[in-house]
Amino acid sequence: MEAGGLRALIPPEAWRALLTAGTPKVFHPGEALLRQGEPGTHVIAIVRGQVKVTRADADGRDVLLALRGSGELVGEISVFDDGVRSATVVAREECVTYRIPAVRFLRIANEYRIRDTIIRLILTRYRNGEATRAELVGLPAGQRVCRALLWFASMTADREERESGRDLRLSQTELAQAIGLSRAAVAATLSTLRTEGVLSTSRQRIRIHDLSRLRTIQETAPPSGDI
Repeated sequence: MEAGGLRALIPPEAWRALLTAGTPKVFHPGEALLRQGEPGTHVIAIVRGQVKVTRADADGRDVLLALRGSGELVGEISVFDDGVRSATVVAREECVTYRIPAVRFLRIANEYRIRDTIIRLILTRYRNGEATRAELVGLPAGQRVCRALLWFASMTADREERESGRDLRLSQTELAQAIGLSRAAVAATLSTLRTEGVLSTSRQRIRIHDLSRLRTIQETAPPSGDI
C-alpha cells in the first residue's frame, strides 16, 4: 500500500482538489517544510522533489525516520489528532509543494471520502516501520545496511524505479543514525557495494543501481555480516 504515495491511492479528482485548496510554495534544499513541536495548522502536498522526515532523539540528534517524494502529503497526523508535529520535514532537493489549511484539508478528505484511505496509509507505514526497525536490530551490520537501503528505496519509488534503481537523498551519517550503527560500519558496507557495482555514493546521496542484486545480497549475506 505504501509505494507510490497517497496520490496513487486516491481518485485523481481528490488530489486535484487538495492542490486547488492550497497555496503553492517552493522549498530549497535544507529548508524545513514542517518542524517538530509546531501546531498542526496545515498539511503540505509534495508535487515534485524529495524530503526527509526526522525526529529529535533524547540527545537532541535528528534521527531519520522516512523519505517522502512526489505525490505525498506530510503533516496530516497532527491535523487529524489536533496535536503538534511529531517530526521535522526538510527538503533534500528543490520541492514544489502546496500548503493546505487544516480546515480545507479535512473538508476535502470528508467530501471525497479519502479520510479512511489516508488513515490506513498512516497506520500501515507505522506498523511497517516498527516491524522493520525490530527486524534491523537482529541483523548483522552488512545485512542491516542492505535491508535499510531497500526500505528507504521503497518509500518514494514508483513501479518503474523499484525495478531499475533509486536515488536516495541521504548521507551516510543519517543512514547510520537511522539503523543504530556507527558511520564507519555503514561506510565499510557501502564501500563493498560500490565495488560490486550495486550502488554509487556522493555528498548526501546514495544511488542504487541494481535493486535486484542488493535484494539478493541482503538475503544471502553470511551471519558475520560480511558481504
